[in-house]
Amino acid sequence: MTIRAILLDKDGTFVDFDRTWGPAAFRVMLRMAKGDRAGIERLMAVSHFDEAAMRFHPTSPLVAGSAADYGPLWAEALELPFSSAVTDEMEALFVEEGLAGLTPIGDPAGAIGALKARGLTLGVVTNDSEKGARHQTARLGIDHHFDYIVGWDSGHGRKPAPGQITAFLDAFGMRPHEVAMIGDSLHDMHAARAAGVVAVGVTSGPLVPDDFHLHADVVLPSFMELGGWLDGLAAAAQPSPFAKVSPSLTPSS
Repeated sequence: MTIRAILLDKDGTFVDFDRTWGPAAFRVMLRMAKGDRAGIERLMAVSHFDEAAMRFHPTSPLVAGSAADYGPLWAEALELPFSSAVTDEMEALFVEEGLAGLTPIGDPAGAIGALKARGLTLGVVTNDSEKGARHQTARLGIDHHFDYIVGWDSGHGRKPAPGQITAFLDAFGMRPHEVAMIGDSLHDMHAARAAGVVAVGVTSGPLVPDDFHLHADVVLPSFMELGGWLDGLAAAAQPSPFAKVSPSLTPSS
C-alpha cells in the first residue's frame, strides 16, 4: 500500500473538541439568546449541553453534525422560523468564538509539517464550515500545508456521506487506495468506507465507540502517530533480506 494523500477531520482530530467548542458554544448560545435565560436553557437542552462541565454529552447533534443538522433545533429553541439567516448568524458566531478558545491536540504545526515534508497531498474534510476550518488552520499556522479544505457548506455534502472525499479524488486524480481519511468518529469512518479510501481512526475525540476498530482499517491514539504508521507501511512494503532465494541452476559437466 502506498499512501499519497492524507485527509484529516478537524474537531477531535487535531483540534481539541471539548476544550475548544464547549466554552465557545456556550458563548454562542448566550449571544444567540441575547442573554435570555429561558432561551439559553432551551438551547442547552436541544444541544445536550452540560453547563456545569462546559461540554457536550456524546449524544449531542453538535459533536459530529453540522449547522444544517442542528440549525433547525436552535431556531425552534429560540422560537424563530428556520432560515439561512439563522444558520448564517450561528456560523459567524461559531467562527468568532471558536477562534477565541482554539485548543489544538498535540503539535499540529510540527506533525502536519512533517507529513507535508514527505511529499504527501494534505486536506481537511470537516462538518464545520469551510470558513471556520480555514480560519482555524490559519490560526494554528498550518493552512499553507493543505491543498484541499472543505466544510459542510462547500458543495460536496457532509459526512457520513462520501461526497467531500470523492470530490478530492476527482480533483487530484487519485485512486481510493492511495488516500487515507483520518478521523475520530463513525461519521469519518463511514465516509471513508463509502469512498473506498483507507479508514484511520484516532481515539482523541469525544465520540469514540467501543467497537471503533470494527469500522476502521487501523486505530491510532492520535494523529500525531501518523508518521510512525506511514513508516510501518513503508517497511512492510520492502522485500525481506531473508526472503528465500531459489539456487541458480548450473549446467552439469
